[in-house]
Amino acid sequence: TSVGNGTPWGSAVGEEAWAGSGVAVEGSELPTFSTAAKVRVGVTIVLFVSSAGGNLAVLWSVTRPQPSQLRPSPVRTLFAHLAAADLLVTFVVMPLDATWNITVQWLAGDIACRTLMFLKLMAMYSAACLPVVIGLDRQAAVLNPLGSRSGVRKLLGAAWGLSFLLALPQLFLFHTVHRAGPVPFTQCVTKGSFKARWQATTYNLFTFCCLFLLPLIAMAICYSRIVLSVSSPQTRKGSHAPAGEFALRRSFDNRPRVCLRALRLALLILLTFILCWTPYYLLGLWYWFSPTMLTEVPPSLSHILFLFGLLNAPLDPLLYGAFTFGCRRGHQELSIDSSKEGSGRMLQQEIHALRQQEVQKTVTSRSARETKDISITSI
Repeated sequence: TSVGNGTPWGSAVGEEAWAGSGVAVEGSELPTFSTAAKVRVGVTIVLFVSSAGGNLAVLWSVTRPQPSQLRPSPVRTLFAHLAAADLLVTFVVMPLDATWNITVQWLAGDIACRTLMFLKLMAMYSAACLPVVIGLDRQAAVLNPLGSRSGVRKLLGAAWGLSFLLALPQLFLFHTVHRAGPVPFTQCVTKGSFKARWQATTYNLFTFCCLFLLPLIAMAICYSRIVLSVSSPQTRKGSHAPAGEFALRRSFDNRPRVCLRALRLALLILLTFILCWTPYYLLGLWYWFSPTMLTEVPPSLSHILFLFGLLNAPLDPLLYGAFTFGCRRGHQELSIDSSKEGSGRMLQQEIHALRQQEVQKTVTSRSARETKDISITSI
């Protein structure tokens, strides 16, 4: 986060170019709007349009009132917050990155430097914390289907509050630095905020753990427990349970396919998070421990990996769209099955009624014969 222009490890400009305000540095190479940066801006614009449209559509879909529900389901609430986090990435990180690559230097002033760096990191934290909350909710739904789901709102509040608190140091670390010389140059950096390099590395590792490693471990634990629970036999638990509780558990074990699709969607969100951000953070780790890698890795690679990370925001609404389409098809299949089941039950009831009528006729005829025989005998 030395420069912050789209990468956790800074730009390709050496930090000796940022000696401080009013200090002339001779012979340092200034960044330029290269061809790779132009491609990066173009792709970022495409990602911005697709992510904004998709996530706004998801937010509208999950927040509109449903006539069949008195209150929104926990799944819809979770994906509303995930769409909000993706929109924060879309409207803060993407325009900031594209504009900064075009202007090359920072032109918005010191207050905007601190504020936007804070909002940028908060957006990335929220986009990392919300999938963890979804994983925890799916774990509770599978491991304890009869339990209360009232803790979802608390987890969402904790995720947003934690994102806000973890991003606060950006307000104090980032500031504008002016380069004096033949060509004046201003940049938004952390230069001078850390007294030693190990302090900057420690802060970068802390952000790496909170942004990627810890959310990944938490989601892996949740989904591992879910897989173990689903794959383990359930008959032992039900055989020792009371009759009423066994019937309830049996009804929850036969959950509709909509719940399974929700679990599948959560797993896909985890996989996209891993695939999109793992290469980006691995390259950042390489730089933090070996800054000379800037001379070994082409700048175009850092551009590609950062764009690959931004791809996570447009993918989430596509996954949710596939989920809702599958849910509607599943609801139609369930309604057809229930109608077939209802018609079958009506047919069984009619057959049972006819059999009862035949039995009653047989009993009546037998009683009439016995009465007739008794009257003849008495005569």
